[in-house]
Amino acid sequence: MKLTFLGATETVTGSKYLLEGAGLRLLIDCGLFQGTKNLRLRNWAPLPVPVDTLDAVILTHAHLDHSGYLPVLARMGYRGPVYATSGTVDLCGVMLRDSAKLQEEEADFANRHGFSKHHPALPLYTMEDTERVLRQLVPCDFDNPVMLKNGVSFRLLPAGHILGAASLVVHIGGKLIAFSGDLGRPVDPIMRTPMPLAHADYLVVESTYGDRLHPESDPAAELEAIFARTFKHGGVVVIPSFAVGRTQSILRYIALLKETGRMANVPVYLDSPMAISVTELYRRHLREHRLTTSQADSISKAATMVRTVDESKEVTGRRGPMVVIAGSGMATGGRVLHHLKAFAPDSRNTIALVGYQAAGTRGAALEAHALTLKIHGEYVPVRAAIESISSLSAHADYRETLAWLASLSTPPERTFITHGEPAAADALRRRIEETLHWRCEVPTYLESVDLPEAPRDEQAQASSMPTSDERTGHCRF
Repeated sequence: MKLTFLGATETVTGSKYLLEGAGLRLLIDCGLFQGTKNLRLRNWAPLPVPVDTLDAVILTHAHLDHSGYLPVLARMGYRGPVYATSGTVDLCGVMLRDSAKLQEEEADFANRHGFSKHHPALPLYTMEDTERVLRQLVPCDFDNPVMLKNGVSFRLLPAGHILGAASLVVHIGGKLIAFSGDLGRPVDPIMRTPMPLAHADYLVVESTYGDRLHPESDPAAELEAIFARTFKHGGVVVIPSFAVGRTQSILRYIALLKETGRMANVPVYLDSPMAISVTELYRRHLREHRLTTSQADSISKAATMVRTVDESKEVTGRRGPMVVIAGSGMATGGRVLHHLKAFAPDSRNTIALVGYQAAGTRGAALEAHALTLKIHGEYVPVRAAIESISSLSAHADYRETLAWLASLSTPPERTFITHGEPAAADALRRRIEETLHWRCEVPTYLESVDLPEAPRDEQAQASSMPTSDERTGHCRF
């Protein structure tokens, strides 16, 4: 059995793992590389494995760094199944279409304004590529075994984080290999606590916040203070936000602040057609999160929904006080760029960063208090106040990750630390080795590792998938 790391090594993007064994080739996640140019260029390079040799793709969740490469895979000729939870399937329908549309629009914008080095500028993939791969998605229930062939099967277990997010456990070659996916937090305003594992022979775990602890501050109080300070001067609060998860959490807090009279009655705009569509999905998947029907309705009413380009331009032309929530969360593209061009130069305004900012993104530059920001080929001065609210993160910090890992009854034979910047991944490696005394490794890009299979007689005995322990809520793997 062999595991190859095709992404999410020394970075938090491009999540892809090739698992080979029992005569099958499985691609675990199929994400886009984001951030610095050298990472983004990997999206244009050929996949290091022929797509017609893949038997299946399994997604942990719908964020583009885990699913956004799927249309490229389809364009290259992959026609097999793409397994995911029903929530992830629904979100991919929204997110991948939006991503294709955005790329087509940005290529057209670059061609019309002549600031691209490529002639003509081309999108990474098109809407046609996206529609093709969406027809290949196969919805799966949480904690329900899915049988492939040659005795290989898998389960998707609730991971918190965002709607539909899962950890994955694959039963292959008589062994259990688990992928954490992106782990959510035990206490989240919307999502439920991640389901712990009981056993894994091999484990791949994310390390986004492997070197950090989230503050114990109240996100609602932090937002309240930012709003009050900015509105006092007639300013605008611009919130670059991920369309899935983070936007809904912000809207939940804004709804609570309005209901309790802790926020001035100023306009709030959600300028993201994708986030609007995603917000509506929460009512279709009530069993996957903590919100009641009325609470799910309240987040839809917390902001004025901005759907068209003309409406977005109208918001950009307004002045404060007001709140503008727009994608993307790391300011790598989307409508938020136009709002940053309009509002970043004014010192009365505030840009509130509410999520992880990968190296090389405009969000990371803002977090580092850059004096200018390059947008659409020009440098925009940044005079607005920059605020970061890390307590809104949808990722477990290192203490929460260690608690999730500690549920395993025995140490995995090998543990691989991925999906983190180098310092974060190495910090989590040290903490796991020091506290849990497990053997840990931080793989590099395109590294392959051999994982011994179980003896044939043991494989025959373990041919059926274990079930969840209803008493403990652990997955009995």
